[in-house]
Amino acid sequence: MTKKQKKMLWRILAATALLILLSLLPIKGPLRFVLFLIPYLVIGYDILIKAGRGILNRQIFDENFLMAIATVGAMIIGAVHSGDYVEAIAVMLFYQVGELFQSYAVGKSRKSISALMDIRPDYANIEKEGALIRLPPDEVEIGTVITVQPGEKIPLDGIVVEGTSSLNTSALTGESLPRDVGMGDEVHSGCINISGVLKLRSTKEFGESTASKILDLVENASSRKSETEAFITRFAKIYTPAVCISALALALLPPLVSLFFLETSARWSIWLYRALTFLVASCPCALVISIPLTFFAGIGGASKEGILVKGSNFLEALSQTDCVVMDKTGTLTQGSFEVTKIHCESLSEEALLELAALAEIASSHPIAQSLQRAYGAPLDRNRVSRVEEIGGGGVLATVDAGRVAVGNEKLMIQIGVPCSTCQQTGTVIHIAVENEYAGYILISDELKPTSFKAISELKKAGVKQTVMLTGDTKAVAEQVADTLGIATVYSELLPQDKVDRVEALLSKKPTKAKLAFVGDGINDAPVLSRADIGIAMGAMGSDAAIEAADVVLMDDDPLKISKAIKIARKCLWIVHQNIVFAISVKILSLVLVAFGAAGMWLAIFADVGVMILAVLNAIRALFVKKL
Repeated sequence: MTKKQKKMLWRILAATALLILLSLLPIKGPLRFVLFLIPYLVIGYDILIKAGRGILNRQIFDENFLMAIATVGAMIIGAVHSGDYVEAIAVMLFYQVGELFQSYAVGKSRKSISALMDIRPDYANIEKEGALIRLPPDEVEIGTVITVQPGEKIPLDGIVVEGTSSLNTSALTGESLPRDVGMGDEVHSGCINISGVLKLRSTKEFGESTASKILDLVENASSRKSETEAFITRFAKIYTPAVCISALALALLPPLVSLFFLETSARWSIWLYRALTFLVASCPCALVISIPLTFFAGIGGASKEGILVKGSNFLEALSQTDCVVMDKTGTLTQGSFEVTKIHCESLSEEALLELAALAEIASSHPIAQSLQRAYGAPLDRNRVSRVEEIGGGGVLATVDAGRVAVGNEKLMIQIGVPCSTCQQTGTVIHIAVENEYAGYILISDELKPTSFKAISELKKAGVKQTVMLTGDTKAVAEQVADTLGIATVYSELLPQDKVDRVEALLSKKPTKAKLAFVGDGINDAPVLSRADIGIAMGAMGSDAAIEAADVVLMDDDPLKISKAIKIARKCLWIVHQNIVFAISVKILSLVLVAFGAAGMWLAIFADVGVMILAVLNAIRALFVKKL
């Protein structure tokens, strides 16, 4: 418990003890009012102050105003007529018990999320004169060598320059399987070093590192409100003054109608009491508190599984997804291309591979990297000049004074060079030297182990349409789609073609349905931005993915797509449960109170009881492990 919560607990206990004691004493008259005023102020002084501030700030109609006017009115009625102040104090007492419970529940929810996302590093070890000095991570500059000992968190993103170890990446990816790293491997802040001592050279400042980006996303997610939350805010602004006017009418109209039209006199105190009870029952606390809490818990539960949702609006949209469009490379396939065949027309295999690797030397594309890995020897950049990238085609470059073209069949057609046809499935890289065809290199990519199950789970989750977009050849694309059971596939697409395809799909979908696009977050940034929901795959540490996507999966497992949708749907189901339950109980209790069929105790349940039940239901959104 926090200090504030402990203070409230003591106030509740003190007010309860005083209320019981005073109820047993045979005191009457003004002294009884004064003595009962003590426990009332002990338990309710802060509500009265907040109500007063709201009136001064012209923000009158909130739950503090409703509780203040109802309990003050009940105290006045007790002083004038019955001498009974127990109900007025009990209303305030139970309201504060509910507030304490709600504060504790929200605090527990926040602690759960903080524990799940406990990735903020406390310090960085810098070696100076043979000793390790601890510095705050935000004081460490790019390029600094950091020592990470077993059991410590990696403080900044960097490259391993010495040592080998296993890393616990569960806080980032949701996966418990350790990741082995060694010399030259990239590591991300927030991971925990399990075994060996690592030395790494930092590549990012603390504010730009993975841990900071993730924490920033989770902490700011609540600032992006969903349509449901926005509706509840609008509803409360209309509802609160409406019930205040209704309560005023309930207090005045029946006695006036009785007096002027029926020529009988009704007891004003009875109708005033009903009006005050009506105000207590009408408090919209359950809706105002439980709906944002449900989204907050849903975002936290998703974070535990390595799924970062940038806001409750995206969580709500994700729950309405019925079409998932996916990129192929790096999303459904490993993205680690390997050379499987070299076909030569005029050069040796080694010479053909060397030309292709040199022409692609400046590219970071997985195909370029696979060519360089296959060549396996150091490449001299001085041999390459006038590199020109052809979008969706390949590259043109001057290698050793000769013009070399490396790319797909489209590029060969573009430069007017006839090329051979490869019958095997894979990505075919054609090479031409001085406009003479030299041969091709076949590069293959394997499916991820979970890709088939991922498509199956999407269909089970209620996704009606799965679509694959790729820049790869038609043969490769159709083979992958047939293997995975994807009905619709578009191949040989340029980046703009992908946007056009998504635009066409968006124009055909039902109004309330949402389209999600899943890509690697770098090459697919335009499509990620255009889709209703952009989901970045394999994006750990990728600035482009974090900026472009609405949902970021902290590992490259496509199975997490269906899990994200299931989490979102569970969250929205809980939200709708709370809305229906809270409004139904409110309407029923207000009607019963207005007709005199229920008193203050039902009003207390309608306010505090419903709020507690709604908050308990909201916290269920945190638990998503078995989805």
